[in-house]
Amino acid sequence: MKTKWKDLALTTKLIFEVGAIAGLLLFMNVAFYMQINRSIKKLDNVYASNVDMTLLDESLSDVQDNMYQYLKVKSSEALMDYYQSEGKYRNLLEKLNNEKTNNSVKLLERSIRQMSETYLSHTGETVTAKRGRNVEKYKAKYEETLEIFGYIQSVMKELNSQLFKNNSKSYDSLRQVLRYLEISNMAIMFVIVICGLFLVIYVTRDMVEPLKNMAETAELVGQGNFNVKMPSTDAGDELGTVTRAFNTMVESLDIYMTKTRESMEKEQQMMERELLMENHLKEAQLKYLQSQINPHFLFNSLNAGAQLAMMEDAEQTGIFVQKMADFFRYNVKKGEEDATLGEEIDAVDNYIYILNVRFAGDIHFTKQVDETVETIRIPSMILQPVVENAVQHGIRDIEWEGKISLFVEKCGENVKIRIRDNGKGMTGSQIENILEGRVCQGEDEADSTGIGMNNVISRLELYYEKEHLMEIYSEGPGKGTEVIMTIPAERRSDVSDITGR
Repeated sequence: MKTKWKDLALTTKLIFEVGAIAGLLLFMNVAFYMQINRSIKKLDNVYASNVDMTLLDESLSDVQDNMYQYLKVKSSEALMDYYQSEGKYRNLLEKLNNEKTNNSVKLLERSIRQMSETYLSHTGETVTAKRGRNVEKYKAKYEETLEIFGYIQSVMKELNSQLFKNNSKSYDSLRQVLRYLEISNMAIMFVIVICGLFLVIYVTRDMVEPLKNMAETAELVGQGNFNVKMPSTDAGDELGTVTRAFNTMVESLDIYMTKTRESMEKEQQMMERELLMENHLKEAQLKYLQSQINPHFLFNSLNAGAQLAMMEDAEQTGIFVQKMADFFRYNVKKGEEDATLGEEIDAVDNYIYILNVRFAGDIHFTKQVDETVETIRIPSMILQPVVENAVQHGIRDIEWEGKISLFVEKCGENVKIRIRDNGKGMTGSQIENILEGRVCQGEDEADSTGIGMNNVISRLELYYEKEHLMEIYSEGPGKGTEVIMTIPAERRSDVSDITGR
């Protein structure tokens, strides 16, 4: 039985549990209803004898009244009423006891029946004498019937009183029985409820315990402990199936995590080897470049050239060489670190000066800068590539005078930098390609510093850990372009810069 119970489905167990409790309650309610019904029937019959005695007394009065009415008017209708009441009274008398007994009630019934027989005999003789017009006789008989009538009524009153006393005792007894049934029914219902609770606890315990164990085990598994399992079970219900499936899942997770850990360790080792190889390659490349060009030698040479030009009164040549030295020094120095906004603006000034020397002053550059924001630090080489892009792809080779404007202002917690040109303009698809990084720096652009718009956008997003810091607007070809960079006025102090310093 225990094995079969474990193999039953949870639905079957619950149906059995609820059905057992409902069956007990139904059985007790039916039994209580039958007891109450029997007691009510007894209550209904308690005063039936008093009712019968009252009917008998009323029937006796009808006989007396109808006889007197006939004696008074001597009509056939009155005579008919007498005979009907007499027959009814005789029928009621048949219900009374006519045997000898020691029971006081039965003795009174026997007396009433015997006196009633005598009474009916005298009433019959009285009516006969009236019909025979024997005045003397029916008067005498009437007096006798009247006397017997009085005796019968007194005995009926005594019998009715006796019956009422007995019935009252029976009524009190029945009320006590009903009260006992009520109390006993409440007690039995209480016992059934208690038994039902124990049954529920017993049946649901086998369901709840595995679920509690599964919840605790699942919590441990969620914490990374794959060495725990549910207690094994051979139950054939849903809980047994879920328990076995859960243990299988934990075993599979343990195997999977072990394989994943081994795979990650191998992958980490491979990444470390690749990184080491990449570092070695960069180091070799750097040493190769350093062996080709010594920046200090170039700086000193450019400075020497500037001084020589000054000594020979070539002031413009000296300034140009000095600007070239400053611009190159800034590129090399700041290429691996951030800079202030003021330093970036100075680099743009040097760049524009160099271009105007090369192109005979064709580039008209204006700027409006809020001096309060010049100390803000930003990634280096951010403004110059954007200005260079405006020159290379905006105002170069246009038929009208090229103009570039730089505006820097503080807007709340941000700094807004706008670089506007009146050049060739851009289409919507070109703007979209630049912002989404689908445009690369051309290799054939010899006049370029090699830092493209993609590089600027990427370094801005890495430096500030935000996206969409740059916007580009253009009304179309020939209508110029405006690049807007909105950067925070204060950078998060807990974030290292993009160079890893």
